[in-house]
Amino acid sequence: MASEADEERGGPGPADQAAPETAGPEAVDPKIAAAIAAAEAAGPADGVSVRIDSWIWAVRLAKTRSVGAAACKGGHVQVNGVRVKPAHTVRVGDEVRVRQEGWERIVVVKRLIRKRVGAPVAAQCYVDNSPPPPPRQPFAAPAGIRDRGTGRPTKRDRRDMERLRGLMEGSKPRASGR
Repeated sequence: MASEADEERGGPGPADQAAPETAGPEAVDPKIAAAIAAAEAAGPADGVSVRIDSWIWAVRLAKTRSVGAAACKGGHVQVNGVRVKPAHTVRVGDEVRVRQEGWERIVVVKRLIRKRVGAPVAAQCYVDNSPPPPPRQPFAAPAGIRDRGTGRPTKRDRRDMERLRGLMEGSKPRASGR
């Protein structure tokens, strides 16, 4: 059993040494562990920072580095609540907010990497605190698509299409009988 002094220092006690590294709920696949080790080897040394545009590209929050830089220039990226330029440096523990396609990704930096890595490895480099994305809108065929060969729409067809689109606010439904 560990003494109180060991617990305060965070040092391992005899009970901590007996537990294997891979046991527990956070057991990592050996392939992912090897990829993480390779990414860390290619990454910066301890205490060194990485450019924000490079980091959001490396952890797959942006499709390309230039898209990440454009997001920074457009004010869509914040680090610790402050809008940043692409050359801003990010460190472990920083909170990064990236606005994308109608919702905001909120991540906390866990590891610094410079090279783009696979998705499972990239997920190990940050803690995702984002709210769930908004539900996708079901794809609806555009109103007014006509079958091929039916010819030009009549005035009646045009009015029906406008009614479907909601362009005619004060239009009343037409009686079907003539």
